[in-house]
Amino acid sequence: MELIYAALTLHEAGKEVNEDNLESIVDAADLEVEDSEIAALVAALEDVDIEEAMETAVAAGGAAAAPAASEETEEDDAEEEEEEEDDDSEEEAAAGLGSMF
Repeated sequence: MELIYAALTLHEAGKEVNEDNLESIVDAADLEVEDSEIAALVAALEDVDIEEAMETAVAAGGAAAAPAASEETEEDDAEEEEEEEDDDSEEEAAAGLGSMF
């Protein structure tokens, strides 16, 4: 995955996505990546329009991200409910202690 990010970084910077440039990023980030992996990525991206691929991925990923966001919201809501229940229990316990005095 780090090589994909490196390729996207090069693309965004307007640099050519080639083995030397990818290797420079890998070295600068102190990543452990095989030379064959770099060569394979460069070969795989040879006929790919990165800009078009990113637009397609964003369009497809936007629909998939929505359910994930709603799942997170449901989890957040459940956590908030638990915290409210805990707060209520603490208030009840404090009221019970207060009535003892």
